[in-house]
Amino acid sequence: MTTLKPAQRNKDPILAVLRTVLPSTGTVLETNSGDGTHAAHFAAALAPLVWRPSDIDPRAIECLAAITGDNLMAPIRLDVTAAEWPIDHADAIVSANMIHIAPWAACEGLLSGAARILPPDGVLFLYGPYFIDDRPTAPSNHAFDANLKQRNPEWGIRDLAAIDDAAESRGLERTDLIDMPANNYSVVYRKRS
Repeated sequence: MTTLKPAQRNKDPILAVLRTVLPSTGTVLETNSGDGTHAAHFAAALAPLVWRPSDIDPRAIECLAAITGDNLMAPIRLDVTAAEWPIDHADAIVSANMIHIAPWAACEGLLSGAARILPPDGVLFLYGPYFIDDRPTAPSNHAFDANLKQRNPEWGIRDLAAIDDAAESRGLERTDLIDMPANNYSVVYRKRS
């Protein structure tokens, strides 16, 4: 039996949510695009949206550059913690499985960048595991969090309330929280006018 990579397993459930929250046209910036599994799948399914993949890792940029599609742009190197990004506008931002495998500064940088480049009502879509006060957390997520922190003390599953507070201070408001397979969530923020 073949084991699918997480991006292969979760691409269709994420796509179903993206169809309901993204604008019908414009540019979508995808952060931490990795090998491009999501970028290729989402761009093909969501035309005429234009998909702009990005990553901080030069090896990922090489992989992404090999992926083509009519509405799939060339990748950009993006450090979300940078004060300035190499893109000054996106109608939406998609970030899957990043903020728990990065320092908290990456989450803050992503939120700050979204506040800078999104138009009013622009969407910031996050996908991954989160700790949520009023919802039970699966034992597997507690184990995953411990594993992440063992690998790097600055990593770990984030408390959604902390993300909400950081987003709110940057003019972003959470508008949706959607249960997803494998103890994950889709979280949607919109930039206030």
